[in-house]
Amino acid sequence: MAFTKLAQDRPRVLIVGGGYVGFTVAQKIQKAVKETGGVVTIVEPNPYMTYQPFLPEVAAGSIEGRNATVPLRQHLRDTEIVGGRITKINHATKTATVEPIDAGEAFDITYDEIVLGAGAVTRAFPIPGLAEVAIGMKSVEEAVAVRNWVLERIEVASLEENEDARRRALTFVIVGGGFAGIETIAELEDMAREAVKRNDRLRVSDLRFVLVEAAPRIMPEVPADRAEKVVAELRARGIEVLLNTSLADATDGHLALINMGDKSPAGELDTDTLIWTAGVAASPMLKDTDFPIDERGRVRVGADLRVTGDNGVIEGAWAAGDNAAVPDLSGGGVGGFCVPNAQHASRQAVKLAENLLAARRGESLTDYYHENMGAVAGLGSWKGVANIKGKSISGPLAWLMHRGYHGMAIPTTERTARVVAGWAMNQIFGRDTTSIRHQRSPRRAFQTATGTAPEKSKARL
Repeated sequence: MAFTKLAQDRPRVLIVGGGYVGFTVAQKIQKAVKETGGVVTIVEPNPYMTYQPFLPEVAAGSIEGRNATVPLRQHLRDTEIVGGRITKINHATKTATVEPIDAGEAFDITYDEIVLGAGAVTRAFPIPGLAEVAIGMKSVEEAVAVRNWVLERIEVASLEENEDARRRALTFVIVGGGFAGIETIAELEDMAREAVKRNDRLRVSDLRFVLVEAAPRIMPEVPADRAEKVVAELRARGIEVLLNTSLADATDGHLALINMGDKSPAGELDTDTLIWTAGVAASPMLKDTDFPIDERGRVRVGADLRVTGDNGVIEGAWAAGDNAAVPDLSGGGVGGFCVPNAQHASRQAVKLAENLLAARRGESLTDYYHENMGAVAGLGSWKGVANIKGKSISGPLAWLMHRGYHGMAIPTTERTARVVAGWAMNQIFGRDTTSIRHQRSPRRAFQTATGTAPEKSKARL
């Protein structure tokens, strides 16, 4: 059924997802579409886009969680925002099914053109116990929860008399050695070190941080020698880096590791904190569409970002970002396609918007081409690594480059100002290492007052 509160009888550009691609495309085309009598509609369950490169810093308390997001309604004044999730698309009839957030019946929405920017989800594996004890690092909610949890575990451990329980509380394990995993463990270790220094019942040596990576190296986006130097730096900080190692079992936080070479046991450890950053997969929603999908579940597109199948271009359909198999014309992409990262997604979105408007005007389209200039990563306060046009940089300069690039890259001047102001406050007053207790159960205080609070049980991340 049609939802009567949406714009009716106007040509609609429907954008699936409000992430990098969805937000940027809407921002670039909303006025032009409105001027021609049309409407741009974004369907997204969250009222904001999340700037994911900032999530490790959110987890470490360097950035407030809210400042790593960009509110859709505030910055997309000429776009129709629908709080929901698209569950099915039939491009033959140009109809999409929308499931509203929290409540309400699903409804259909029609469109003239569609932009697929559904992004990616955390890629997990059927490892026993993983779903019950682990947390990802794909959303701002996860990053905020990790920050509070790590700080809470430190406080709990400082009063724990049982040595095994104390060691378990102070053991933090991250699985995945890509940029997300490396930045997460480095930023968290930096925060935890500072928090422990402020607690006279603990020592920094009590902390244990473990990185588990199945491949023989970390950070495939940077040269091997630079990746090796990052490993050396992490190990010098006391972080255990286990390469060629995989997680076999995580039941109840008791982790069993295996060697990827001969599948032999590679050790066991107990932890209250397991963070999973081992890759992403295209949005599973794409399987419920009639668009051409590749073997990795991504929409097939041409270099001009139009959806393209075996029989050529599919008119009125566009895609970019993590949910699209975009050809990498620079020749640097794995398998000939652009890697799923924020750098490509934001640039593809700009090109998609240009081509979409050009197509509406009957003009020729241009291909997406971006030669990777390099990569930057933050590894904690005044610590970083960068590879710019083959030149490796580390230390404070790389850290400043990381902050400079991402501070400018987050959409809108308003959000840049908030992030930079937060960084400045941290430099003046130091990092805030206060945990907001019971954020996962905000009614606990009221339940205690009314005598209905649940009995104390083992805390879970």
